[in-house]
Amino acid sequence: MARGGGGTRHPEVRIGISGWVYPRWRREFYPAGLRQADELAYAADRMSAIELNGSFYALQRPPSWARWRDTVPDGFVFAVKGPRFITHIKRLHESDAPLANFFASGVLDLGAKLGPILWQLPPTLPYDRGLLERFLGSLPATRSAASRLAARHDDRMRGRASYRAGEEAPLRHAVEVRHPSFEAAGDEWADLLAAHRVASVVADTAGRYPRIDRVTADFAYARLHGEEELYASGYDDEALDRWADWARTQLDAGRDAYLFFDNDVKVRAPFDAMALIARLPRPGAPG
Repeated sequence: MARGGGGTRHPEVRIGISGWVYPRWRREFYPAGLRQADELAYAADRMSAIELNGSFYALQRPPSWARWRDTVPDGFVFAVKGPRFITHIKRLHESDAPLANFFASGVLDLGAKLGPILWQLPPTLPYDRGLLERFLGSLPATRSAASRLAARHDDRMRGRASYRAGEEAPLRHAVEVRHPSFEAAGDEWADLLAAHRVASVVADTAGRYPRIDRVTADFAYARLHGEEELYASGYDDEALDRWADWARTQLDAGRDAYLFFDNDVKVRAPFDAMALIARLPRPGAPG
């Protein structure tokens, strides 16, 4: 949450896009002639947050994290997608070393611009209470805890690790699920998330995957993948109004809200994000 005048704390809504490097966006969202190296800055001037997706596909290096941090303005936030090696390949098993390597890769160098860590589970991974409890329990709840975990990285990170905690602060985590058994688990899954203060991602997936809208943390997180066609269709005024109402509900309850558009195929994501931003208060303003 942001701190306002006189020490008053106000919840914030942050809206953005899932990733920013999309060739098809050039000449449609990004103006002709804009260098690829300047695309992040261009997008960050128009959003209040961006999901950083490269970390899902491979461990990034400290210079990359520092460059992204220094490219965006003060007050901007990155949500960071956790590695698919943990979620899709290891399938949450034996995750201690991969988690240490992830946090040793430089993610903490984002400093105050580090927002929630997103863990997207594959559609083939069903609800397993024991497995999920162990994984959620292994997630560091603070920057200092993440730094201590990162110090246990393995040899592959030698010479490419950076994990200074910086200013102490909580770390937020959010989980997006895609197997229908999570919806069937109902309160048990929600209670498990709440016990670890992890947010349940509200995923709008054109009906492909479960849409679970449960409050399990002190913030809310939504991913908008397309209302009618996954990753492709956009959001009309009525749909954007509904999502604005959803965000206001979170703010009214004292929760920060994060909303990211992932309907990138037809270049709808950045324009939908900007249209939703226009409906809601900017970060730092009272909700």
